[in-house]
Amino acid sequence: MLTFQCLSGSALNQYIDELAHLRMGVFRDFPYLYDGDTQYEARYLKTYIEAPNSVIVLAFDGDKIVGASTGLPLRYETNEVTQPFIEAGYDLDEIFYCGESVLLPEYRGQGAGVAFFDHREAHARSIEGIKLSCFCAVQRPDNHPDRPDNYQPLDLFWHNRGYEKRPELATHFCWKEVGEKTESLKPMTFWMKSLA
Repeated sequence: MLTFQCLSGSALNQYIDELAHLRMGVFRDFPYLYDGDTQYEARYLKTYIEAPNSVIVLAFDGDKIVGASTGLPLRYETNEVTQPFIEAGYDLDEIFYCGESVLLPEYRGQGAGVAFFDHREAHARSIEGIKLSCFCAVQRPDNHPDRPDNYQPLDLFWHNRGYEKRPELATHFCWKEVGEKTESLKPMTFWMKSLA
């Protein structure tokens, strides 16, 4: 049975290596096809150690971390994340950004995805002034050559959590994909939910 723990700040330092390897393993699969490295991961995860009111929800099977989910106030995210909201006239101080959720395949379908959103949204509601929650997801064509035959998009799951796709809020992230020699831009679309 999975257990969950919410951590912030320096309490995360002891888990950096485990989280880096977990993220690289899970995101290597479709749709992200991420070809990552531990140095980048350590730098990325430091954002969640240093940003005020950030959170990482860890999923444990006994003492083993099998999943993790991140979040922080949107104001502390990178320009790629914040710019679409600034251009659309949103107040960044009212929005909580759910970074990503990663979970080992053998633990999927056991409620961890719901728990990740519940814990992050509860954390967001505890922050004064936060009214909205959002996240973004990579956009891949249905005929992508690396799309597995049994691939199930998470759109319905996200919709059932109360999130709506917002195509007008779009951006690009840059990462090195499996099979690529250098990083390239990937289209990302945001989903949003009211926490009222």
